[in-house]
Amino acid sequence: MALKLTLKPDERIVVNGCMMRNSGRRHVLTIESHADVVRGHDLLDDNAKPTPVTKAYFLIQTALIQRALRDELLPLIQSQLAELATTFGNPSLGNIFEAASFVSAGDYYKAMRALRPVIAHEAETLSRISGVTQPGLAAFGAGHAPERRAGQAS
Repeated sequence: MALKLTLKPDERIVVNGCMMRNSGRRHVLTIESHADVVRGHDLLDDNAKPTPVTKAYFLIQTALIQRALRDELLPLIQSQLAELATTFGNPSLGNIFEAASFVSAGDYYKAMRALRPVIAHEAETLSRISGVTQPGLAAFGAGHAPERRAGQAS
């Protein structure tokens, strides 16, 4: 089944570890064979401060983008997710278990997607504690949905 992506002008996309940027016009891209695909807006914001959840997300993101590092990253990801599971309660716990399940299945994009609400919850909690909004994180999980779900095309 092909993966059809509509790219906005200047939108970034990573396909099998290769970072690409769309031209100044809207384009439709169809990926007809298996590929690791992630849109630029699904990548962790460069301005995001490291937190326990963003560290896990970054490890998963790196595993998605850099296939050669997956075996090395897998124990780190599992350890980070286990630590998050002992820290967070409901409703985030379900998302963390879901992310761990997707990582075990090798579906890193879906694991990232499962952690987005946890990132948003963590950012909200941290902002309540400190009174400061975390740049690049607060809006990351809330209302964040790609035009069409990216991921692994088959």
